[in-house]
Amino acid sequence: MSVMIDDRVTSGKTRLVGRDVIHRWEGNPIITLEDIPFSCNTVFNAAAVKCQGHYILLIRVEDKRGRSIFALARSEDGYRFVVNPDPCMVPSTEEPFATYEACGIEDPRITETDGTYYVMYTAYSRYGPRLALAKTDDFQTYERIALISEPVNKDGALFPRKINGRYVRFDRPNVGSTGNIWVSYSDDLINWGGSEVVMSTRTDHWDRSRIGASAPPIETEQGWLEIYHGVKEAAAGPIYRLGVVMLDLENPAHVLGRAAIPILTPREYYERVGDIGNVVFSCGAIYEEQTRQVKMYYGAADTCICVGTAKLDALIERCFEEEDAL
Repeated sequence: MSVMIDDRVTSGKTRLVGRDVIHRWEGNPIITLEDIPFSCNTVFNAAAVKCQGHYILLIRVEDKRGRSIFALARSEDGYRFVVNPDPCMVPSTEEPFATYEACGIEDPRITETDGTYYVMYTAYSRYGPRLALAKTDDFQTYERIALISEPVNKDGALFPRKINGRYVRFDRPNVGSTGNIWVSYSDDLINWGGSEVVMSTRTDHWDRSRIGASAPPIETEQGWLEIYHGVKEAAAGPIYRLGVVMLDLENPAHVLGRAAIPILTPREYYERVGDIGNVVFSCGAIYEEQTRQVKMYYGAADTCICVGTAKLDALIERCFEEEDAL
């Protein structure tokens, strides 16, 4: 197994950082509370997409009232972002969305299909979380399409193309405190069904308590590459890590290979200390075809946003490594 170690000079000392497939950018974190130009409490995570040569983040932040809202940030290089001066999307005041977004809108994922950018997000209310879908062509205005799940469901991510003529999404219906990754299908993006389990928690691994889709899947020759998050409940609280799995191109409920160990685990101070410690949580990744590199954007400790990179081949390789060799 290859191990990536980042030798870096910090405060005059050379230290080892990493042992993860994902290489953290040395300038992390890229967005903190101080980078948000309007008043808010904290920064959680961000969806990511590349549009007309610009990198765009749709950031989940918590306003002073305690609700989650979305802010927009743009970048030329994918590392240095400027956040727009006002929120771009807030809980709706129109029904039926108003009732089910009363406590906020959370964890967006962006998928581009046929020139339209779809934002799948979690609508949160006293009735629990449920999935909702909106669309935009310009990231200036957002049109809500529908509430597309029953509660309790979250971690929705739309596939970038239809499979066998139908739209496909990941979701995570909860059963008590346990959540597994499911796949569902739709003809119109509004009515969803044909649901089946893709993969579940593993009692003897780092993802034993809950799992959920992170970034929308990346299509490769080997299959759909999905970055997902897993939770392990520890004595001091939950630990959120990121893993990777490969799924069949024509049957995404069929797992071809699943990494035994995480691709990213909380190690840095900004990942371990914050509003919720020991958290790395991604909602967006961008595949750069020219370099075959994946830029993954992730929230750290529910307090800031960071970026890490990995070669696509390294992520694919991790899916098929023999567990005994790790």
